[in-house]
Amino acid sequence: MLFKDLGLRKEILQAIEDKGYTEATPIQEQAIPIILQGGDLLVGAQTGTGKTAGFTLPLLQRLMANHRGETKHRKVRGLILTPTRELATQVTEQVIMYGKHLPLKTQAVFGGVSIYNQLKRLRQGADILVATPGRLLDLVSQRAVDLGSIEILVLDEADRMLDMGFINDLKRIMALVPKSRQSLLCSATFSKEIKNLAHTFLKSPQTIEAEPHNTAAELVTQVIHPVDSRRKRALLTFLITSRNWKQVLVFTRTKHAANRLAQQLVDDGISADAIHGNKSQPARMKALRAFKSGAVNVLVATDIVARGVDIDQLPHVVNFELPPVPEDYVHRIGRTGRAGKEGSACSLVCVDERHLLRDIERLLKQQIPTEMIAGYEPDPTIRSEPIQRGRNRPPHKNFQGNRNKGRPHAKHKWHSVKR
Repeated sequence: MLFKDLGLRKEILQAIEDKGYTEATPIQEQAIPIILQGGDLLVGAQTGTGKTAGFTLPLLQRLMANHRGETKHRKVRGLILTPTRELATQVTEQVIMYGKHLPLKTQAVFGGVSIYNQLKRLRQGADILVATPGRLLDLVSQRAVDLGSIEILVLDEADRMLDMGFINDLKRIMALVPKSRQSLLCSATFSKEIKNLAHTFLKSPQTIEAEPHNTAAELVTQVIHPVDSRRKRALLTFLITSRNWKQVLVFTRTKHAANRLAQQLVDDGISADAIHGNKSQPARMKALRAFKSGAVNVLVATDIVARGVDIDQLPHVVNFELPPVPEDYVHRIGRTGRAGKEGSACSLVCVDERHLLRDIERLLKQQIPTEMIAGYEPDPTIRSEPIQRGRNRPPHKNFQGNRNKGRPHAKHKWHSVKR
């Protein structure tokens, strides 16, 4: 369906045209009419489906319907909550871009930067506020933000907010916004916890899904490269240099591992940087800008900050270490294969990560193809090669370690372990 057939204002259509878009994605085609009608909505959408524009465009239109043209003392009427600073920045950019021909003012508030600068900007007023939960509550406690005039509330990437332990913050925020609000909840997965959250905070919501539950992006080619843990770094360097990869997002489980790997790649002559929660917000934004511009070829990231890495044509994602939570694999590879472009995702898997791989394949309901790289084949005599769990994030509450212990399972074909 064309955007012009969705009932959007001419100013919004002009901004869409300026961006070069004409046709809505399936999630936009379904979501926009429901939101324009004022209904609550539960959206199941992975990255790269256009969900941000799917709620931003009708949000702008509905706020314009009651816009009074104030230039001072604006009250926040649209609130978008995100789990991370990077995602808050990304969403803010899109709201400003699509609303550039409208008299609405958008502000972003998040941790990791000076709260005083945000206080100063908020004094100028805002129609739309994009925020992380913690910083928003800090500002509310200082009476810098009044949530009593909220008309539309969006919980973006709600599954990640739950993973990061924001449930109590969300409950506090919900108690401060009007019950008459319109609410939208976006999540890449529909876990039991997400359904409970939707039941608590949404009123008779309609539910739409952009893709089947917990599937990986169709445009992403996935492959497993078996390799001993001690040779992962050498194999990654070989893949990047021999295949002339120019833009690669690499995932590790811990902040320490991200720093170490980035430095090792630099030592190998590859331009690389790391991005994780211990870095200051200016340092994280600087690394992200360098990666997007091509000044840095490889960005090594942890799961927590990777949600804000939004690049339409990112060609390569590498799982240097598999995530302990299978759903995080879906989020990781969803960084590529966006905006209709094809992408590739490869995972470097050692012997002690095979149970993590089985969990991922069980979630995807498919076996990921395996490709041996000549000269990097794993040693079949190695029975165990412990992997670092990391201390920067607790195990997911549904993660039970090697929960397949003692159960029959399909052995992966590169080699088996005698028991």
